[in-house]
Amino acid sequence: MKHNSYFDGKVQSLGFERHGRKQTVGVIDPGEYHFNTDAPERMIVVAGELLAKIGTSGAWLHYPAGTSFEIPGTSGFDVKAVLPSAYVCEFL
Repeated sequence: MKHNSYFDGKVQSLGFERHGRKQTVGVIDPGEYHFNTDAPERMIVVAGELLAKIGTSGAWLHYPAGTSFEIPGTSGFDVKAVLPSAYVCEFL
């Protein structure tokens, strides 16, 4: 298990591997953050809500708890949390 802390501790996650699949579970404090991706990812919002802008689309899309979005590999995304939120990230 690996602990990751980003943006002065405002985004934190625990990384683990199960059945050969890498995942992280984490929390995001209110704010706007940018992440780069090496491999494709699926972000599942489990509490709160996130706004996400994937790649260079320019559009913020709303993802409440219980929804997910996918990010292509070798790209990036912006995420905005208005309230504290939690997620699971699956590396595809």
